[in-house]
Amino acid sequence: MKIASFNINGVKARLPLVLDWLTETAPDVAILQEIKSMDEGFPREAFEDLGYNVETHGQKSFNGVALLSKYPLEDVVKGLPGADGAGRDGVDDEEARYIEATVVGEKAVRICGLYLPNGNPAPGEKYDYKLRWMERLAARAQALLTTEEPFLMAGDYNVIPQAEDAARPEAWREDALFLPETRAAFRRLVNLGLTDALRARTQAPELYTFWDFQRGAWQRNDGIRIDHFLLSPQCADMLEDCAIDKDVRAREKPSDHVPIWVKLAA
Repeated sequence: MKIASFNINGVKARLPLVLDWLTETAPDVAILQEIKSMDEGFPREAFEDLGYNVETHGQKSFNGVALLSKYPLEDVVKGLPGADGAGRDGVDDEEARYIEATVVGEKAVRICGLYLPNGNPAPGEKYDYKLRWMERLAARAQALLTTEEPFLMAGDYNVIPQAEDAARPEAWREDALFLPETRAAFRRLVNLGLTDALRARTQAPELYTFWDFQRGAWQRNDGIRIDHFLLSPQCADMLEDCAIDKDVRAREKPSDHVPIWVKLAA
């Protein structure tokens, strides 16, 4: 089973790019972030025509996540549990950043798709929200770990875990993506027993998933690694490969992110 994650930076702006990528690489499951669309405005038919079942958790103009699966999507949850009070439509959290469902191939895998808050400017309310969100994500991981079933948490984490995950780490030292508190919260999540899939496969340098649109970042390979797959122990046992589709960034009207994917023995 091939599972990919891609922050597409707007489904309407990137639809041809995303459809071409899906057709060429044929993931069984695709986890999308920043769809920037209400559920009713999401072009689901275009994805259904490629054989995908579609679930979205969207909002107007900002954020939004989606799951595309060639297998049925079961027990769908929209919104990360644990917010202080319910948001719109009874869903925890006003911002559409999290979606969860079980995909049943040869084995059942729980898929958690996320778009973690950026947190800038830091310090400030947005950074406090980011850290609270990461605490809630860790609590959700703990709850899923108790089931002892395979699951993964994938998406745009807006976290640079280590200095080697940035071409110029010194440029990010005051940024919410790389502050010590952010990296410590990410380590706490991993230390629950989760596996960073890419680093489990390779320690190679210059593995990035994001290049800013400004200052010629792509041309200079001035990138950062902020899109991650974290796997439960049972899911990590199924890991066969993990890689980044870097070439997508060089295409017409690209996102500032590129896809990352895992292949599981399921």
